[in-house]
Amino acid sequence: MANPKYLVPMSSPEIDDSDRQAVQEVLQTTSLSIGPRVVAFEQAICAYSGAQHGIAVSSGTSGLHLCIRAAGIQPGDMVITTPFSFVSSTNVILFEQAIPVFVDVDPKSGNIDVEKLAEAAADLSSADEKRMRKWLPRTGAEKPGKLRAILAVDVFGQPADFDAIRKIADQYNLILIEDSCEALGAEYKGRKAGLMGDYGVFAFYPNKQITTGEGGIIVTNDAQAADYMASLRNQGRAQGDTWLQHTNLGYNYRMDEMSAALGLSQMKRIDNLIEKRNQVAQYYNQRLAAVNGIELPYVGPDTTRMSWFVYVIRVSPKIDRDHFAAALDEAGIPVRPYFIPIHLQPYLAEKFGYRAGDYPITEDLGRRGLALPFSGVMTEEQVDLVCRILAECAENG
Repeated sequence: MANPKYLVPMSSPEIDDSDRQAVQEVLQTTSLSIGPRVVAFEQAICAYSGAQHGIAVSSGTSGLHLCIRAAGIQPGDMVITTPFSFVSSTNVILFEQAIPVFVDVDPKSGNIDVEKLAEAAADLSSADEKRMRKWLPRTGAEKPGKLRAILAVDVFGQPADFDAIRKIADQYNLILIEDSCEALGAEYKGRKAGLMGDYGVFAFYPNKQITTGEGGIIVTNDAQAADYMASLRNQGRAQGDTWLQHTNLGYNYRMDEMSAALGLSQMKRIDNLIEKRNQVAQYYNQRLAAVNGIELPYVGPDTTRMSWFVYVIRVSPKIDRDHFAAALDEAGIPVRPYFIPIHLQPYLAEKFGYRAGDYPITEDLGRRGLALPFSGVMTEEQVDLVCRILAECAENG
């Protein structure tokens, strides 16, 4: 339900009559889980992304968790990732009692800094404890295991620099997991996001490019890993198991048929949905270009298709972002800081001893970033309203 306090909603899924009918049709059947819509949705995502295998799951987080399991990550093993992301990309590493090793990000894109990544991979793969300690947290990693994987995030719908990342992963024999939970439909050098690594994950929360309410899909070209992850998402039942047989220790990470039907319906117009979001982003770009103290989102030259998840501006260091956000909120415009650095989340700081200043680029982006109202159903008039009020608040400091 829309908050009457606000003049525009923060986000809105685009649901049409065909989507509603698709879900209603499922409710006329007796198959509400592990049925034909899930299979069809997996096939649609595979056809779109170019993947050979798709595993529908209950969320992007559960998908990333299964990727960590498929990568064979053991307690104490190290996984390089970024502190500038939603917390789930780190949580899934912690679920397996492994050590997330943070590498700071590129100041323009917010994606992992590949030069720092190369340095970290070299140091963490060496036998030199001093070199390794440079990258490890102050506490909670006294006896680290081996470096096993890289979990790279496609921030805000823009793919990371995967040619460079893939080269590093191959050099050190690391599994590469692509967190494309924000990037369905994005392209890097003409290649679709999701398959740059060994495994990739898309997510379908209501503010994403398509939605299933809750849900996600793992994509991979590794048949053995796909079978294993499909088993894990279904309580550990492997192919050939009966309902009460469980070959593996698994989870209930299944996607239900209603969610899959909604996703399958939305995939029929996926490019149109992405283009509508792009149009709203361009409305913002045009209107905010001349506003003093505002930095527009950066789209790199290797991003041959941006798949806009959110629209995040950065305010000048001279502007108090929180004061600015409060002024917008008071004027009826909902906004959100994006992201709060993961290493400064209370439970991470307590466990690993992180402090402000540890990852300065991430902290700067987190301190200055502000997500504006955004969705594919925003009208040009709504964008005009947001930009007019934003310009007034910026002018008033």
